[in-house]
Amino acid sequence: MTMMTRPGRTRSADLIVLGAEVAVLAVAVAVGALLNHQGVRLHADAAPLYASWQPHLGPGTPAALLVAALFVWRGVRWGTDTPWPRLLAVGYLASLLWTLSLALVDGWSAGLTERLTVQAEYLHEVPRVTDVGIMLSGFADRILDFQPDSWSTHAAAHPPGALLFFVWLERIGLSGGTAAGLACVLLGATVSVSVPVTLRALGAEDAARAVWPFLVLLPGAVWVGASADGIFAAVVAAGLALLVVGGRPGAALGGLLLGFALYLSYGFVLVGFLAVTVVLLRARDRLGVLLVAATAVAAVVAAFTVAGFWWLDGYHLVARRYYQGWAAERPYGYWVWANLAALLLSAGPVVGPALRRALSAVSIRAPHPPLATALRQRIASAGPTVWLPVAATVAVLAADLSGLSKAEVERIWLPFAVWLLVATAHLPHGHRRWWLAAQAATALAVNHLLWTVS
Repeated sequence: MTMMTRPGRTRSADLIVLGAEVAVLAVAVAVGALLNHQGVRLHADAAPLYASWQPHLGPGTPAALLVAALFVWRGVRWGTDTPWPRLLAVGYLASLLWTLSLALVDGWSAGLTERLTVQAEYLHEVPRVTDVGIMLSGFADRILDFQPDSWSTHAAAHPPGALLFFVWLERIGLSGGTAAGLACVLLGATVSVSVPVTLRALGAEDAARAVWPFLVLLPGAVWVGASADGIFAAVVAAGLALLVVGGRPGAALGGLLLGFALYLSYGFVLVGFLAVTVVLLRARDRLGVLLVAATAVAAVVAAFTVAGFWWLDGYHLVARRYYQGWAAERPYGYWVWANLAALLLSAGPVVGPALRRALSAVSIRAPHPPLATALRQRIASAGPTVWLPVAATVAVLAADLSGLSKAEVERIWLPFAVWLLVATAHLPHGHRRWWLAAQAATALAVNHLLWTVS
């Protein structure tokens, strides 16, 4: 039978989890401020976020407030009542407007055009790539710092696919900071389509509709516009969606995207947890889809390898480059837990209570079964709204404990944060509006109180 819990007790549990989140965030801010005051090199003035304290308004403020108000007021009902194709279109456009308006709180130039043009960013390297083949074959040789032709920080810290994307933009005539910033926003907003499509294809349309407004009002949109991590999140989400849409041809396309994702960030090897979970949640042809997708991933790996870039060489060199810079000074003892506070500001305060409800919603069919039986029943009864957030949680914890994610995770973990929000499907219908308000308030507070850095 299904375990029943009194509504008052579950509300109290939600408030306890929310209180714990607030406490972790408050401690992270206080300890970060103390360490900065003592001269500890956190390299984050507003730790746990990579930002600086700078209250401000901007031209995007009215639009951001309007989108937030509309979705807090009507978002839950729109998610329930809107026909499916229109829901996806409205969600994409609203997510686009939300992300763009948050970026424009900092102004058109500082919030969008100049974000990706600073020395540490990819666009700084684009003019230096005159031949893609030579760039790929010699990419690893330029990863380590303190040599005349070293890549800038972001280009060196990622496989060549990230730089290659912006080179391709330039080659098709979309050069400069404005085009790159808009690409981040336009592609990043597709997450609000890919995640619901995945859930619906896995037989959870009601869940997809419940999660939809939370994806639109994603607090992490502060960093989607404009950072390359918005593009990364879009590629990962689209790749996972294709694993369950369109049969084996879709799986082939999904595998190609996920294979390319491996060359956007070394950390995306952890996307494997999500990819395997998505395939196992399919109703049929799991083995066939897995083999097709794996073959497509292998094809991408082979293509980059033939072009002269071996992923493992890049990974080992990046680990060395990582500790040639700020990471050598950023204390692991602070960031290993303060990272989770940063994630709370990116995924939003709803994530803790939603995860708690998702895990507690799994059914047990006997009053007092043996432990092994209870575990089997929980595994069998859990669906995508449980397993996808669990897989994302495992990926985040692995990244956190690795020591290769010290700070800036509010944007780096965006590809995982959006899947954590799948757990919001377990929130009671009557509570969702209040949680949406908390999500919107988080994004608005961060963007107006702090000057965020990509």
